[in-house]
Amino acid sequence: MSLMPKRVKFRKQHRGKMRGITSGAKEINFGDYGLRAITHGWLTAIQIEAARVALTRHVKRGGKLWMRVFPDKSFTKKPAETRMGKGKGAPEYYVAVVKPGRILFEMGGIPEALARSAFRLCAYKIPFRTKFVKRTGV
Repeated sequence: MSLMPKRVKFRKQHRGKMRGITSGAKEINFGDYGLRAITHGWLTAIQIEAARVALTRHVKRGGKLWMRVFPDKSFTKKPAETRMGKGKGAPEYYVAVVKPGRILFEMGGIPEALARSAFRLCAYKIPFRTKFVKRTGV
């Protein structure tokens, strides 16, 4: 079962623009280390789950993980070999809109070397550029 909203106000959404920097989740608030987005993009529910699995498997279920993104935007698609027109397609899957500066994942309770290697594996699953960051002022 992939991540998706329990209920939404509208089933279908416009694609929208990904201009500017993120409005929230700029700093590490829960863990000691995090993965920050450098460029913008859409993160699908399947990609979020793949990244989460890569992180938890690498640290052998040690430490604690916080996911700071949630896919709440529906992505619609028309069926294959369908003629143009006849309205917008049905929702296919859900995506999270990620802008530069957003913290995607946070981890705590593990050594920095292990966190770096875990987030490197996690970054391979994500379709845009990311950066490993540490908590400041601790």
